[in-house]
Amino acid sequence: MDDLLRRLRRYIDEEGLCRPSDRILLTVSGGVDSMVMAHLMTAAGYDCGVAHCNFSLRGQESDDDETFVRAWAAGRDLPFYFVRFDTEAYAAEHGLSIQMAARDLRYAWFRETAVAEGYDRIALAHNRNDVAETFLINLTRGTGLRGLSGIPPRHGLLMRPLLFARRDEIEAFARREGIAWRDDSSNRSVKYTRNKIRHVILPAFEELNPSFVDTLAATAARLAASGAVFDKYMEEVRPQFLLRQDKRMLIPLEKLREAQARAAILFELLSPLDFSPATTGEILKALDSPPGKQFFSPTHRLIKDRDFLIITPLGEKDEKERRYYIEEGMTGVGEPLRLRITSFARDDTFVIPRSPDIAVIDYDRLSWPLVLRRWQPGDYFRPLGMQGMKKLSDFFIDRKLSLDEKEELWLVTEGDRIVWIPGMRLDDRYKITDDTKKILKIEWLR
Repeated sequence: MDDLLRRLRRYIDEEGLCRPSDRILLTVSGGVDSMVMAHLMTAAGYDCGVAHCNFSLRGQESDDDETFVRAWAAGRDLPFYFVRFDTEAYAAEHGLSIQMAARDLRYAWFRETAVAEGYDRIALAHNRNDVAETFLINLTRGTGLRGLSGIPPRHGLLMRPLLFARRDEIEAFARREGIAWRDDSSNRSVKYTRNKIRHVILPAFEELNPSFVDTLAATAARLAASGAVFDKYMEEVRPQFLLRQDKRMLIPLEKLREAQARAAILFELLSPLDFSPATTGEILKALDSPPGKQFFSPTHRLIKDRDFLIITPLGEKDEKERRYYIEEGMTGVGEPLRLRITSFARDDTFVIPRSPDIAVIDYDRLSWPLVLRRWQPGDYFRPLGMQGMKKLSDFFIDRKLSLDEKEELWLVTEGDRIVWIPGMRLDDRYKITDDTKKILKIEWLR
């Protein structure tokens, strides 16, 4: 235990994660990372308690994890805190993926428990591989410097004392020291983005560079340092780029056009207002376009005017004008509909789903980005199976939709063309044919 324990102590000291007298709440799932962290932190002499979340996602396996961690804490006479969540219900209620729902639930509960029970720090068992995985996840989704800066060793009450170690080192240590742990079967499924990166993407990079995880962690650290410099710059120039006028915010176009790093500056100005990287990119392309174009985040509307980008909080009247952009390569959308997006080569085994909540589209017929928007008077499309065009208003009359039902509808469009009415009908021009080579699949997760 000496080498890893020595490195842990040094890392805690170098990063100023906690003091020797601090009480530490260990978050222990039962997996190898958290079990090694728990062993090392108690061996280092810290006053520790153990917190465990049962997300009720794997039936008996989840309950067995809880029993395992409870027994480990009892065997060392450590305080044990646990909670059981109905994660699926929470995810459905809040429109989140299961992974994001579990994240929100556990972090909120960890903080509540630490404050209520008098702990000074919450220890999380992230390791260096998690830094590499998070970097690649953020890279695929689109992000700024902050998203490529890795995982911070400490943030508020949270600390991560294992960030210095790779996963293979942690597993080797556990085997050498005879530390028992529980395997989470869901970690083997590559249907989750993080697991696909963990089991497929990272090993491919490590074939090219066996030290890729360490290299990427070092790159993330350098980007974090660059990000700190840029944050300082933004703190100084933000008042020049973001003018406040009552409830409105104004970004002077001339000032933005003259800026050398205008893409980065615009991203930093708009990301706190919930504008996605894709939407920010569309705004950047529109800087020299005629005035009047509008862009939306879940909370704000941005109008490209003659001299300013004008940002206002959304009101109900803005709802009909909202636009949400779907960039090529995105795997999902959370607003305004929860959509799962996948693409794959067509083969002879493929069967077209019958659900109206699933669209399968000829990938090569699309131009990006796609847009999610409300329907407008004058919209028309070619309903799947029909030869001629049909006004959407007539289509809705045929479906006997009420006014409320029509107002709740969203469209997936390509430019001015309707691609799909989620829950209703695909446009015939985008259907799968014998010539289709690649398929885009969009699932509406109601």
